[in-house]
Amino acid sequence: MAGPLAHLKVLDLSRILAGPWASQVLADFGAEVIKVERPGKGDDTRQWGPPYLRDADGQDTADAAYYLSANRGKKSITVDITQPRGQALIQQLATQCDILLENYKVGGLEKYGLDYRSIRALNPKIIYCSITGFGQTGPYAKRAGYDAMIQGMGGLMSLTGVPEGQPGAGPQKVGVAVADLMTGMYAVSGVLAAVIHRDRTGEGQQIDLALLDTQVAWLANQAQNYLTSGKSPERQGTAHPNIVPYQAVPASDGYFMLAVGNDAQFIKFCEIAGLQQIAANPAYSTNSARVQAREELVPVIERATQMQPAGWWLEKLSAAHVPCGPINNLEQVFADPQVQARGMVLEQTHPVAGKVKTVRNPVGFSASALDYGQAPPTLGEHTEEVLETLLSLDGDEIAALKRDGVV
Repeated sequence: MAGPLAHLKVLDLSRILAGPWASQVLADFGAEVIKVERPGKGDDTRQWGPPYLRDADGQDTADAAYYLSANRGKKSITVDITQPRGQALIQQLATQCDILLENYKVGGLEKYGLDYRSIRALNPKIIYCSITGFGQTGPYAKRAGYDAMIQGMGGLMSLTGVPEGQPGAGPQKVGVAVADLMTGMYAVSGVLAAVIHRDRTGEGQQIDLALLDTQVAWLANQAQNYLTSGKSPERQGTAHPNIVPYQAVPASDGYFMLAVGNDAQFIKFCEIAGLQQIAANPAYSTNSARVQAREELVPVIERATQMQPAGWWLEKLSAAHVPCGPINNLEQVFADPQVQARGMVLEQTHPVAGKVKTVRNPVGFSASALDYGQAPPTLGEHTEEVLETLLSLDGDEIAALKRDGVV
């Protein structure tokens, strides 16, 4: 296998999004990822449709698009961990792997002998990453956590949406499951840090990662705004709390994003917009002044931008190196020449659909080519292969496990 992590094996007991997103990144980077699923059912997201992947005849398959988004590059095996023989299989696989990912409720795997303490006894070097809603400790540790509720609890929805007092005001969640996705990305970095630690010391460890912790951590400048000022930031629509103008502005035929990041860019914008007197006014000449004067300045800017269509603004501002961009739907995103030039869409061979498209990993390595040969697997596609190659089970043993519903 290609990729910088080709020497690592990952046993993935996670499902839904945060854990699978982490293991997909690890797979993209070359790790061998074994996805463990329930016999006959699989990851819940296989049924989270429509839309579903269609086969060569145009009929819906058993796999929803949601599942496809987070499971590229993995090998799927089905094991019933509620059965003792299923637990034994997972324990044996854990001795062959470097990393184990799981997102069961706190204590949920202990009764199966698959908790960290049990697995560590079998493989002291294992890196065991536990993803939960609220972490292994604290008053909420036993609660289930899902992305939408975490966006609310973690403050993101207080920052997202139309400002209070305007039509349509109220909290909004982000259009993708960002708490899950960011937890997955933190899991990747945490796992790789633990790999480095193990390479130096020979010591494995458990990683305790919570959706709520993650959501609070990546509030970034907004969290720091509160900690510095003692005042909770409020929803500002598309506007930025610390930069002006930095928001969607109206053109004569729609909207575009204007992202003026410094005073020199503001002067250039004003020259194009015919607002030279604004740029020369000390009340608006610095970003700090513009933030203070937001309510009086933004309407002036919006009256100017409405005089021309969005395409005109994008052409003129881009030529002057003033950051701006269109507000694209996804059809427009994937038709964008830059997105196409960067090869952001992968087309992989799929055993049922013939071909399946997914979005490639955005990381490019100069010396470690990535291999995207494995499409999101069908349920249990690799059960026999993994049991044969990693556990040396023969055909009769595997047939008996299938007969008894263990795999």
